Amino acid sequence: MRTLKLNNGLTIPIMGFGTYKSELESIVSALEGGYKYLDTASYYGNERDISMALEQTGVKREEVFIASKIWRSDMGYDSTMKSFSRTLENLRTDYLDVLMIHWPRPNLELREWKALDLETWRAMEDLHSKGKIRALGLSNFLPYHSENILAHCRVRPSIAQLEFHAGHTQAFALEYYRREGIQVQAWSPIGRGRVLADELIIELAGKYHVTPAQVCIRFCIQEGVMPLPKASTPERLRENLECLDFEIDDEDISRIENMPPMGWSGEHPDRERVKI
Repeated sequence: MRTLKLNNGLTIPIMGFGTYKSELESIVSALEGGYKYLDTASYYGNERDISMALEQTGVKREEVFIASKIWRSDMGYDSTMKSFSRTLENLRTDYLDVLMIHWPRPNLELREWKALDLETWRAMEDLHSKGKIRALGLSNFLPYHSENILAHCRVRPSIAQLEFHAGHTQAFALEYYRREGIQVQAWSPIGRGRVLADELIIELAGKYHVTPAQVCIRFCIQEGVMPLPKASTPERLRENLECLDFEIDDEDISRIENMPPMGWSGEHPDRERVKI
């Protein structure tokens, strides 16, 4: 599989497997299908499933990149340290490849969220300095959230994970992270399936002889964004990897970039969740 180089020199696969709501069987299938980057979080409740999947498949820990995240209720220095210890115990490993702050605010009422973010980041930096984490990242941080970290950090973020897909490209945030040399990852790269029926996506699927989902995932890759698609069957897992085997031309990339808004999850770091 092709790779990406992070700003700290670490090389990671160009595509990962998103494990949100995934159970043991799907994770086993992903590992058997050749995926080498697993994205999880303490909130997902499946870190133990990942350790079991590694054991069942015989894939060595050092052959797989594992990323997890600090949940809203675990932010702050001491709580982050405790959460990280639980994550290592669940994964049955002594290090993580990537650790992220899951959301910039634990709740919308807290006014001092910037200080809490910095406490959390300081704990992650200390773990990084001890060799317990290979790269640090931010999840669902928009540029003005990230500025707080960048202004005070000892270790720069290497990854910024955002909801990114056709119909919701967050162009300003994407350009910001490109300038800062921070690799963007896409959660929900097919817009929770809501984008797949769009007339342009269907047209391009026919043009390139691929599925609508493959168009969406390939779009991420050509935008320089690392997709983290989910899948529950070996066939879908294989199809996702086949996105590396074709290319969308520049005009069609531009057409996707200028699609009307669609597929948004309803999640925003500074707003109440919108039921869609």
